[in-house]
Amino acid sequence: MSNHMIRTATMEDLDQIAAVEAECFPAAEAADRASFLQRLTYYRDHFWLMFEGEKLIAFVDGFVTDEADLTDEMYEQAAMHNEDGDWQMIFGVNTLPDYRRNGYAGELLLHAIEDAKKQGRKGLVLTCKDKLLSYYGKFGFQNEGISASVHGNVVWYQMRLTF
Repeated sequence: MSNHMIRTATMEDLDQIAAVEAECFPAAEAADRASFLQRLTYYRDHFWLMFEGEKLIAFVDGFVTDEADLTDEMYEQAAMHNEDGDWQMIFGVNTLPDYRRNGYAGELLLHAIEDAKKQGRKGLVLTCKDKLLSYYGKFGFQNEGISASVHGNVVWYQMRLTF
């Protein structure tokens, strides 16, 4: 385990979160500052942030819902978050380029999984590109096939970890 601090988000983290997202994703796929403002308003406790000192280097986020499948509108509609929902969705897994390949994203995912277990969820759902299927498989996520998502005009696979 790294000696980096991991915690959930506050509104003060907004600018750093938006900046990390912009470095990690092409513009067609990245969430913007306004989106993160909405997300932090509704589900800041479902952001897992990793800091090196004061610097945000990686984060995982996603809301909770009773819907079993992750849909594109969920990314846009933070108000759909239901704190009592069955499924922890994962919308973003981000690590700054200079900090990749150190296991930080995995560490954050394990935190999200642990929290979802403690909170009594049924499990977690995410979508990813084909090249990441085996990565998420290592954490116990099962590939459910091609998602209905058309986000950024690429093919996404839905993966589920059921407790």
